[in-house]
Amino acid sequence: MTVLQGWQELPLNRFVRMKSGDFIGADEVESDGEYRVYGGNGPRGFTDHFNTVGPIVLVGRQGAHCGNVHVAYGKVWISEHALRCFPQKELDARWLAYALQDMNLNQHSVSAAQPGLSVDNLKHLRTALPPYKTQRRIAEFLDVKTAQIDALIEKKRALLDRLAEKHQALITHAVTKGLDPHAPMKDSGIDWLGEIPAHWEVKRLRYLLDGGTLNGLYKSKEQFSDDGSPFVQMGEAFRSVVFVGGTKDRVATDSNELERWSLKEGDFLIARRSLVFDGSGKSVRIGALAENHLFESSMIRIRPCPAKVASQFLSYYFQSSVARAMFLAITKQVTISGIDSQQLKDIDVPVPETREESEKIADFCNEQQSSIDDVATQIISSISSLVEYRSALINAAVTGQLDLEAA
Repeated sequence: MTVLQGWQELPLNRFVRMKSGDFIGADEVESDGEYRVYGGNGPRGFTDHFNTVGPIVLVGRQGAHCGNVHVAYGKVWISEHALRCFPQKELDARWLAYALQDMNLNQHSVSAAQPGLSVDNLKHLRTALPPYKTQRRIAEFLDVKTAQIDALIEKKRALLDRLAEKHQALITHAVTKGLDPHAPMKDSGIDWLGEIPAHWEVKRLRYLLDGGTLNGLYKSKEQFSDDGSPFVQMGEAFRSVVFVGGTKDRVATDSNELERWSLKEGDFLIARRSLVFDGSGKSVRIGALAENHLFESSMIRIRPCPAKVASQFLSYYFQSSVARAMFLAITKQVTISGIDSQQLKDIDVPVPETREESEKIADFCNEQQSSIDDVATQIISSISSLVEYRSALINAAVTGQLDLEAA
């Protein structure tokens, strides 16, 4: 590492002392205590006592928040999920935070049941330490520039949210009101659905299915086999609105299981239980699969009757805001939220008079989806570029490569 005149290349433990925060029980974290509580991902409530006086830099040390960096001021409580960085010499806390961000500390986590950072992982890492006045100048510069970048990123993320809302509104209108704005309407008889086209019908899902519902298979770890059939897990199924394959595990199976539990193009998998309330009743349509796939017991398979409703129409209906609200309304909120097959079969579905009309609606939704996806892809790419620029700017500033007088 080449350092500028007046800067020192030092290991972290020469100018920072690191120490884990202290345990605090969930019942001690309140919404109106006197002192703010910080965890690995920043503020998480308040309490009536403190264990640290800032300014203090803290680093997330466990799980998904491993390597996150924050600055806390005044009297605060730092939990055991964060490392506290105490200055051993004159040190600007904001500069230290930027320097630690630039070091990408997450790469030094120890792989275990839960990734984690320890003092021993970090104390010998080296960085360039500038004089105190230079630290302050770097921190002031980066405070302004990163705030501008962060504000722009936030605007673009808000735009993504608005696009998602627009997409949801377009789908919901198409699958409940149709495409003809002049079509006569009638009361559906269902409060949450309102009016539907006069030539449509409301049917229970059970009357649109071929063969009813089927809960997935339970397979013990002993039955997992590299030579078996692909076994769809919850996280794999719901990566997109259409599942076209891609599983980590395979399981040993027999011909009877293959015949009964194989997935076909046009089928749906429905989440019948979920650790997260919003995940209950989530659906995915099955696309073309290169080989037979089985599915695990947390999901229900339904197989729409092609003569009664287009599979893609039903997919978009399940994505609509009215269907999602209905799924959540029937979800049983216990330790694991869920729905059962009987509840699923009793869901009301507005059905166009002909399959051809349902296919036209699905085609319209596909076009809207494609158009919105194109815009979203551009926004996501722009956000990615801004994030990269932010990181590069911090790196250039904290390593002395950037002339702050000219910037």
